[in-house]
This record gives sequence, C-alpha cells and structure tokens, in this order.
Amino acid sequence: MSLASVLLPLFVEVVLTFVLMLQMGVLRGRDFRTGTVKPQDVGLREPNWPQRTAQAANSFSNQFELPVLFYVLTILEWITRHAGILFIALAWVFVICRLLQAYVHVTSNIVRLRGAFYSAGALVLMIMWLIYIVQVMTGT
Repeated sequence: MSLASVLLPLFVEVVLTFVLMLQMGVLRGRDFRTGTVKPQDVGLREPNWPQRTAQAANSFSNQFELPVLFYVLTILEWITRHAGILFIALAWVFVICRLLQAYVHVTSNIVRLRGAFYSAGALVLMIMWLIYIVQVMTGT
C-alpha cells in the first residue's frame, strides 16, 4: 500500500479536527462580540457557553479521545509494514463514523444517534487494534 493511501484517512481526521476548532473559534468569538458571554464567565472553563458553542467545543475536544489511538495505530501500521487493504478499509469506516458523529454533535445533537456513530467507530478501532496486535505477536 502506498503511504498516501495509508495516511489519507488520518489526514481527513486531522482536517475534521481543524474544522471543528475553527467552528468553535468563530462561535466563541461571536459570543464575546455580542456580549452573550463575558471572559470572566468562562475563564476557568465554567460551562457558561451557549448550547451551540458548547456543542462545537465538545465535539472538538472529542477529537482528542479515540482518534489519538487511531493516529498511533496508523503510524505503527506504516512503520511495521502491516498496513494493507483491510487496515485502509477499516480506517475509512472509522473516519466516516467520526465525521458522522461530529456532524450530529454540532447540528441536531441527537444523543442516541451520536452515540451510535461513536460506538461503531470505537468498535472498528478496537478490531483494528486487535488485528494489529495479533499480526505483530504472530509475526504475520
């Protein structure tokens, strides 16, 4: 597999993180400019942001949970030359789940739907790690 095909899902996840960061920044800036939120109301991470702004911030923060394990696995897969078509297919499923979960998070925020996408992505990532561990431990 080419480096680009292995890293493309990772790059999409990184872009998602930056898009969410920018959305959060725009919303927070608007909240400050309009006076909806004052710096002293949130200076120590108090949860005093409007709902939409909090959704964007929470979705951004969520990108530093499961995706960290995805980043590490992608790098390990490449370095140890285990990244094959199965890894790439599962990586895309994981990233699509992350995109859908983030979309729901910053729009309707239907918790059950968001949770379903999160859980599906988490399950895929666990399977990816299990496959990798077995490959490394068995030398295949």
